[in-house]
Amino acid sequence: MNKISVVYFATPDIAIESFLSLINDGNFIVKALVTQPSKPSDRGKKITDSKIKKEAIKNNIKVFEPYKISKDEDTIKELKAIAPDFFVTFAYGQILSKEVLEIPKFQTINLHASLLPKYRGANPICECLLNGDKITGITTMVTVLELDAGDICLTKEINLNDEDNYETLSEKIAKESPELIKQTLTGLYNSTLKPVKQNPECATFTKKMTKADKDINFNDNAIKIHNKVRAMCKINTNHFIYNNKIIKVLKTEAKENNDFIPAGSVISVNKEGILIKCKTGAILIITVKPEGKNIMSAYDWSLGSKIKSGDKILCKQEE
Repeated sequence: MNKISVVYFATPDIAIESFLSLINDGNFIVKALVTQPSKPSDRGKKITDSKIKKEAIKNNIKVFEPYKISKDEDTIKELKAIAPDFFVTFAYGQILSKEVLEIPKFQTINLHASLLPKYRGANPICECLLNGDKITGITTMVTVLELDAGDICLTKEINLNDEDNYETLSEKIAKESPELIKQTLTGLYNSTLKPVKQNPECATFTKKMTKADKDINFNDNAIKIHNKVRAMCKINTNHFIYNNKIIKVLKTEAKENNDFIPAGSVISVNKEGILIKCKTGAILIITVKPEGKNIMSAYDWSLGSKIKSGDKILCKQEE
């Protein structure tokens, strides 16, 4: 079999394992990487290359960084000259125009972090954790102009537990993706794989996180709060306000509790963490990042903040 040529479109770390897998597999040849332009880092505002760009450079793979690929005539011209068999996209971060999608000899194949048609859109990992799903997965699909609506090539289920969060689920998806994309490209190239149409009536869509979604509301039930924390621990960290300081919450555990006390009341403080009453049940705060400080255990934070049993943490709407 001839080597299958690919141009890979990706930006975040979740896409690195699949990228390297294609590079290191003798059945494929990665012609280029298309990624979002390098951005200033959080500290010092120094321009920092993404990890996937660094891997491309290390492997002598050409890198394109268009600010808007659908309007970048030079990049489009160069991609047409490369004329790969496939484009592969994985959380690239830009919409591809009809002109771009028509460049590869076969198709543009997208790795999507859900079992389509469930959770179309930009935040499938976050959404399945918010909803407390026990099973999610990965889909390879043929990219079309409509959002995540293309024909499905292959899927891979992934089991979730209550401890999984955005970071651990991203790692699971990254680990399972390489084999799925290679099977997909090989099957399409050899005409042994026939994509199947999605059922649009079963489609659900992810929602964009807002500033208000970051606030922890102890008038919610404990399981809902726990799901929010694990879903947003890396992208939009949840927090509450204590003594006029933002306390980011990074790790929690939902607990059963039937005490007849107001939501937001501190039930106990010990080395396990800070147990706070919710509308239903209680939430154990385990790891926090107080405003202006490093990540620490909730117990260590309690020693400095003097928070104790019987204290009340007001919800946003109560302040």
